[in-house]
Amino acid sequence: MVDMSTALGALTLPNPVMTASGCAANGQELNRFFPVSELGAFVTKTVMAAPRSGRGTPRMAETASGMLNSIGLQGPGIEAFVENDLAWLASVGARVLVSIAGNTAAEFGEVAACLADSPAFAAVVGVEVNISCPNVANRGLVFACDPVSSDAVVRLVRDKLPAATPIFAKLTPDVTDIVTIADAALGAGADGLTMINTLLGMVIDTDLLRPQLAGVTGGLSGPAVRPVAVRALWQVTAAMRDGRLPTAPLIGVGGVRTGRDALELVAAGASAVQVGTATFNDPSRPSRVVDELEAEVARHGFTRFADVVGIAHDRMVSP
Repeated sequence: MVDMSTALGALTLPNPVMTASGCAANGQELNRFFPVSELGAFVTKTVMAAPRSGRGTPRMAETASGMLNSIGLQGPGIEAFVENDLAWLASVGARVLVSIAGNTAAEFGEVAACLADSPAFAAVVGVEVNISCPNVANRGLVFACDPVSSDAVVRLVRDKLPAATPIFAKLTPDVTDIVTIADAALGAGADGLTMINTLLGMVIDTDLLRPQLAGVTGGLSGPAVRPVAVRALWQVTAAMRDGRLPTAPLIGVGGVRTGRDALELVAAGASAVQVGTATFNDPSRPSRVVDELEAEVARHGFTRFADVVGIAHDRMVSP
């Protein structure tokens, strides 16, 4: 028997598996395949202040080892979200990690404040701050590509939420030095980090000889990005271990389809993992990963999941 509980700072979850934002709507559809309350946490689709229709179609495209999406953070807006989606998630006993975003730093704060005031806020176990979106006040530069912007957003969100509510900043891999961005987010008050968001990509329709997505570029996810996620988790964990970063929990995401995939992210330093793109092919995949990851931990002779987190750093082969 393996103790699969995991600690994300002050937050303890019964198991380390979550959905990834944007891959399971806001829970009701997925709940037809398994109870979403069984997961360590359910991560919502990113919600913004106002309703958004998203980008034009086509806005999804398959690739050889994953998919591109250019959906554009479509959603109902924070007021409708807390009234309908969050209330429903609370009613089924889900532990909810709410993903929020904004076009400006101020909008992030507005969304956080509305969330904190909602009647169903007790179901919220944390907030994932999606800083991997464009900052319209800074020529569209992605917040997470700029330490100053990352700092500003996290500080605003931290100020609007109860002190006991954990904040996880979601980082993009499309940067030169992810450790620098991690340092800014943690220094501004983030309790942990989610790594990684999608990679910016593009596909050309070779029959029509034009971009396949209406938005031209999109976010690449799926098995192709897992090595990038592992690298990012490794770099940030190594920086924490040698004192360049404060120690904080990491949530790994990127290309997880199986328990063995999840174990790879955990060994690199993740205390929890998210299952995203695989859910489109198999909606029960997050639930299956819970069982498969437990089997993998047991196969290696461990009785506690926590003992596997970051273990690859201790098993480095000397050159």
